[in-house]
Amino acid sequence: MSGTRLAVTHRTTYRYSTLVETAQHLATIRPLDLPWQRVLAHRESIEPSPSYQTSRRDAFGNEVLYFSFDAPHDYLQMTSVTSVLLSPRYASLDADDTPAWEDVARLLRYTAGGAFHAESEFCFASPNIDLLPELRAYALESFAPGAPVLAGAIDLMHRIHADFAYRPSATAFDTPAARAFELRHGVCQDFAQVMIGCLRSIGLAARYVSGYLRNDPPAGASPMIGADASHAWVSLYVPAASSAGWFDLDPTNDVLADQGHVTLAIGRDYSDVSLLRGVILGGGAHRMEVAVRVEAD
Repeated sequence: MSGTRLAVTHRTTYRYSTLVETAQHLATIRPLDLPWQRVLAHRESIEPSPSYQTSRRDAFGNEVLYFSFDAPHDYLQMTSVTSVLLSPRYASLDADDTPAWEDVARLLRYTAGGAFHAESEFCFASPNIDLLPELRAYALESFAPGAPVLAGAIDLMHRIHADFAYRPSATAFDTPAARAFELRHGVCQDFAQVMIGCLRSIGLAARYVSGYLRNDPPAGASPMIGADASHAWVSLYVPAASSAGWFDLDPTNDVLADQGHVTLAIGRDYSDVSLLRGVILGGGAHRMEVAVRVEAD
């Protein structure tokens, strides 16, 4: 098989200072099958063993795992092991040979009696991303009148990478894009949400992608920022293009997300695809440990 085959191991452990009496959780830990990403094998384990477990597809096509506990426990550990085959997406890419950004925005804009484009759901504000004048102004520096939409997005990615500093612990999981834009620093989640806010503010469809980065880069390549944890990047809709109409850009590393990026889930922003959500009774304080490994399989 052609392409790059990667093995992904992701382990998350929560340790509680007091017993959790009961708990209900939603987890996003199963990577997606996509035109450029084939899931060859996947297995997962949860300790202690849940009292109940099932899964479903959410509105964005992600497979979400639901599980609950009705017995006291003082820790929770989720382990996911996946083998994926990634096909090259951008070998013959010509960003200048894409439609003018205004034409794309016009296509996605609602008109009475006009055709509906499902991608337009990613043009609007979302829980972590407001569409603000300052984001629009920042975006338009990369999108001159008539600029090819993908070329403009790549220039915007370059500028965010240059203007923003990567600083772990500088922001929180619920930091909105507007705050990260003010601070000009944060982590991959912030870089992605700022870029998405910029693109949506000028009428383009952009979605949030969660996933993983390869830990063992090919010979001669530098390690990517954020490769030791889960990662996030941006997906931009370009009509009549390859990659099923979506192009993935990683502003944290200033690269197109290709054979070193494993896609886990897709949503409007981080709030749609967080690794673990839920409600617990008890537990006191907790300590979280995360270990991610992505290497050639």
